[in-house]
Amino acid sequence: MHHAEVVAHRVGEPFGSLVLAIAVTVIEVALIVTLMADGGDKSATLARDTVFAAVMITCNGVVGISLLVASLRHGIAVFNPEGTGAALATVATLATLSLVLPTFTTSAPGPEFSTVQLTFAALSSLVLYGLFIATLTVRHRDYFLPITRQGEVITAEEHARAPSSRTALISLGMLCLALIGVVGLAKGVSPTIEDGVAAAGLHHAVVGVIIALLVLLPETIAAVRSARRDRVQTSLNLALGSAMASIGLTIPAVALASVWLSGPLVLGLGSVHMVLLALTVVVASLTVVPGRATPLQGGVHLVLFAAYLELAVNP
Repeated sequence: MHHAEVVAHRVGEPFGSLVLAIAVTVIEVALIVTLMADGGDKSATLARDTVFAAVMITCNGVVGISLLVASLRHGIAVFNPEGTGAALATVATLATLSLVLPTFTTSAPGPEFSTVQLTFAALSSLVLYGLFIATLTVRHRDYFLPITRQGEVITAEEHARAPSSRTALISLGMLCLALIGVVGLAKGVSPTIEDGVAAAGLHHAVVGVIIALLVLLPETIAAVRSARRDRVQTSLNLALGSAMASIGLTIPAVALASVWLSGPLVLGLGSVHMVLLALTVVVASLTVVPGRATPLQGGVHLVLFAAYLELAVNP
């Protein structure tokens, strides 16, 4: 997390928000593929559970706590509705294409995609994520920069001088080494997670929730720090960018891994989770449109997140 923040500070916003999002997604994909390779049929729903958990954690947990911290500390949370709305629309589309449609398709038995449908979903995820990156970093970068309470874009941070190129390159190298180390430990951590869930008598879907909570913890800390500094746009970039990366990169990776992994790949959500996803999209849309939020909006998102956790433990 430290090295990711050094690199992010050097490249500035909105590029910096991508660094940590992609880093945690690498860890998430590694854990999912490792568990699927060792778990057999019982891990058929692992990718779905982990990706959906990431969406709910980021869009409700991270967004909710960021809005709550910023509004309590500064009176009101201010952000750019154009950039945030575009990110939310992309997340909603990716989640629907990858997690909702498999429940209703008929080409394959159960809530699964056929090979052609899975290929389309993977390619669509990559295309949409690529378009978002282009919008974020090239064509409409100003939509994703923090703004003042008067609506003016903040193009430079005043709290600290950016690190030198040499320091940033060292941190980039250390970040890559850290990711390799974490990915290497994934195989050792995976059985512990599954055994702990089984010993507690919890549903196997909780494994996906734990994975998502672990890999998104650094992202959550970074988002809260930005919210405390009244940089809510940066917090939302981190949250929605992570949700987008989780779907846009995990689904293609799992689709590719399914070529050599045995067993089914269940992606379709159940009715309860579809209701939670629909409610999250509606509430998030109403939160984003005004470009300002009070503690009430933060509390609503956190209640949705708590409902998701409660239903995961007691389905």
